[in-house]
Amino acid sequence: MCVSEDELTDDWLRHITSWAVALDKPNCLAVAVSGGGDSMACLDLMRWHGKDLGFPVEAVTVDHGLRTEAVDEIALVAEYCAIHEIPHSVLSWSWDRQGNLQAKAREARYRLVGDWAQDRHVDCVALGHTQDDVAETFLMRLARRSGVDGLAHMAARFERGGLTWVRPMMAHRRADWRIYLKRHSIAWADDPSNDDRGFERVRARQTLQALSPLGIEAETLAVVAHNLGSAKSALNHHAFAEITEHNAVAVDRGDVILPEVATSRDHFIPSEVIRRLKTAAIQWVSGAKYPPRSSALLNLDIALSMGADRHTLSGCLVTRTKADSAIDRRYRITREYNAVKDIVSSTDALWDGRWALEGPHAPDLEVRALGDAVKDCPDWRETGLPRQSLLASPSIWRGEELIAAPLAGISNGWEASATGRGTFAQFLLSR
Repeated sequence: MCVSEDELTDDWLRHITSWAVALDKPNCLAVAVSGGGDSMACLDLMRWHGKDLGFPVEAVTVDHGLRTEAVDEIALVAEYCAIHEIPHSVLSWSWDRQGNLQAKAREARYRLVGDWAQDRHVDCVALGHTQDDVAETFLMRLARRSGVDGLAHMAARFERGGLTWVRPMMAHRRADWRIYLKRHSIAWADDPSNDDRGFERVRARQTLQALSPLGIEAETLAVVAHNLGSAKSALNHHAFAEITEHNAVAVDRGDVILPEVATSRDHFIPSEVIRRLKTAAIQWVSGAKYPPRSSALLNLDIALSMGADRHTLSGCLVTRTKADSAIDRRYRITREYNAVKDIVSSTDALWDGRWALEGPHAPDLEVRALGDAVKDCPDWRETGLPRQSLLASPSIWRGEELIAAPLAGISNGWEASATGRGTFAQFLLSR
């Protein structure tokens, strides 16, 4: 949003961020604050909104234990919070030296802050992402050849781990928020790793500066990302209609059955909509955080089109039904047994992140995958579910004794429903 420096008044900046808390006022809001300029501006703005609207505000900092400067940054946040009587918590994380540092640190922050927020009865967490973050993320995903979903504008509001997360500051650039901080004499720390080209985001930031002479600036890419977000919503709408209006998609006791190309000669389904349904089904069944890469989906289609009976992907087993014509062919996506064979839970907890069990609960019972015990279910064929689906279905055990296998024809008072991630249609729209 183009606003001159003279127009960056407190009233304007508070107005442009008020949507995050005014429409759905939180009971208690936390700001994830590192001590950097973006998060310090977010903390000050949310403090003002809290006073104006009457909700408490807390601050939470994650110490990654990677830089000695972090001690001073935490002290800076603590000093601000002490002056303004804001509770401030510090959470610690230790990298195991495995995988991508920034990706692992980001996931750790969401997990740690989410757990902390629930303990503190915080229902909303504010993040200090700016327009620059939107543009940098766009460039990073462009380098990975992302499609519409990957290039779409990052969500301004989303649900994760039972909490609402908001990004109130994405309408303006980082430099605009520095003007706000200077006007209020609010100190912030500059992280030296922001100049380390070993990090992908730093390279994206420097690339963005190099593109400026062409007119490709943070606002430009943010607008493009917003437009792609609109396209994503439209595609999701059409995919949703295939489930709710055209009945092209069926959910069969936790499995998802999709058309390969169309449902009839009169009803054409674009390949992008099929792809969207397929990736959503794989995520819904498996619980994977991210959709499979396009190369993995291509390998799946090639394997099945070349005559393979089944193919595994992201902890799912994908089979292709035999049919006389392409119109009649379907994909069945079920959980892969090897992905769940070691998962054990109590009967009153979600099993594999999505299965809820109802029945005569007892502390000495547990839920495990049915596995080869399907042979002990004499009526399993009458259920209509393929054997591979039943292998990965939930069953109730007392030690080595099979008590119930609700999907395989042995109920003994138990029912199982795949409700942990909502319905497939709900999940599709939430992505």
